[in-house]
Amino acid sequence: EEAHWIDLPVETNEHLMRVAHAIGRAQVEAFRCARVGLIVAGYEVPHVHIHVIPTNHMGELSFANAAASVLPAELAEHADRIRDALRKQGATGVV
Repeated sequence: EEAHWIDLPVETNEHLMRVAHAIGRAQVEAFRCARVGLIVAGYEVPHVHIHVIPTNHMGELSFANAAASVLPAELAEHADRIRDALRKQGATGVV
């Protein structure tokens, strides 16, 4: 398991960007946001991951402004909206 994105093979980084692109497009459709931000921070956990964040202003990209907790029902509803948008885009394997 790699802890830094620059240590990944180029092909893996390309795959991550393709997936982030699809998720970002789905978020625009699902949430009607102005933009989608992308952050590869890598400090909070010791593995590579990407934050794909629907936003309406720059302040929403700050981790300091993130909700401390979200109700499970709200998370489930957001996940359903993203899955629906991915399916409309023709994504396969969406469960």
